[in-house]
Amino acid sequence: MFNKNIKLGIAALIIAYAVYQFVDGNIGNGIFLLLLSLIFIFLYFRNEIILLAFLRMRKQDLEGTQKWLNKIKKPKSALITKQQGYYNYLHGIIYSQKNLTTAEKYFKKALKLGLTMDYDVAMAKLSLAGISMQKRRKREATRLLQEAKKLDKNNMLTDQIKMMQQQMKKI
Repeated sequence: MFNKNIKLGIAALIIAYAVYQFVDGNIGNGIFLLLLSLIFIFLYFRNEIILLAFLRMRKQDLEGTQKWLNKIKKPKSALITKQQGYYNYLHGIIYSQKNLTTAEKYFKKALKLGLTMDYDVAMAKLSLAGISMQKRRKREATRLLQEAKKLDKNNMLTDQIKMMQQQMKKI
């Protein structure tokens, strides 16, 4: 809802007022204000709109996810780099159902900007491998599948990777 710089400004003001409360002798108020400032600091690193979009994505509501993502008007100025990566990652998932060329663009941009979790990177590379297979780029798809297999440390994507490798043999 707020710009990333406004969130840090609000947190700084709350911390300054908390220090004043400590100096004034109101320890309880100071502690409460410090905890309140942690909310704004958390929201600096985890954008609230992206969190809500992930909740919609979890319910398989792609239109609702798109609606939440559309609320971010200028992602370059409103989000930090990792958040921009997840913004593009979510768009890639949405467009993988509609337009593969656009989805590929979003997934590549998300990987370039960076994703925090290895599982998300593996999922993005797996999706790119699927798009490459459909576009008959077997060498690129094989490389992306191998990278996704290395990143999948919890073996959550092993079934999908094996299925895609079986499909690669048919091409």
